[in-house]
Amino acid sequence: MLGPFIRVELKRLARDPVSVFFIALLPVFLFLAYAWGVSLPMAPMGIDDIDAYVMVGMAGYGAATAAANVSGHAAVERLQGWGRQLSLTPLTDGGFVVVKAVVAMVVSIVPIVGTLAVGWLSGVSLAPTMWLLVSAILLGGSTMWAAYGLIPGLAFRSEAAVAAATGGLVILAFAGNVFLPLEGSALAVARWSPLYGYVALARHPVTAGQSLLDSGVGAEPWWLPALNVVAWALMFTVTAWRLVARARSRA
Repeated sequence: MLGPFIRVELKRLARDPVSVFFIALLPVFLFLAYAWGVSLPMAPMGIDDIDAYVMVGMAGYGAATAAANVSGHAAVERLQGWGRQLSLTPLTDGGFVVVKAVVAMVVSIVPIVGTLAVGWLSGVSLAPTMWLLVSAILLGGSTMWAAYGLIPGLAFRSEAAVAAATGGLVILAFAGNVFLPLEGSALAVARWSPLYGYVALARHPVTAGQSLLDSGVGAEPWWLPALNVVAWALMFTVTAWRLVARARSRA
């Protein structure tokens, strides 16, 4: 039943190739800027390939931005008239959230594959299984950002709110240890942010579990960032579902 709705949403996105191109270009540009122009102090962590660490972070940021942007604008469109059409279909509130999550995940493939491909061409060397594992984590985790993107569009009914939410991901990236390595109290706060868990989990295979801890460099169990991802994903999904239900009642 959800298949036709997913195909309709993907066809609508295909009519706007400029946005899809920008979604793919931004994380690639950021990766090249950091890889070629910024020297990160990662030697204490024992990471042999710093570019791989940066590459995963930029791919994660790109996937989160793509998913949030796509679902957020779709939410606004729903409130501007599309919701009345959907209310006449068998699509449930939960089904609407699932459709947006699937579509956003498909679009997130673009920045993930694009950034990893440029990383590979730039000399990043990882085992084949590691490339697949990192890609799977980034792609699977992108669904939480689809729910995140639905929230501002449904809550404030404004394109500006969606733009603010996607722009806010830049702040979350800095505050979540994605763009620059944090230390001390800043790192302790970062561990509670949603982007930290998402990117840290994807970086886990690249760093062999090593991370900057409050007490210094050490091994961080994979389940700690995974728990962060699960908690934030549930929070975003439940909030989005409740807002979709509220919007349907007003349609």
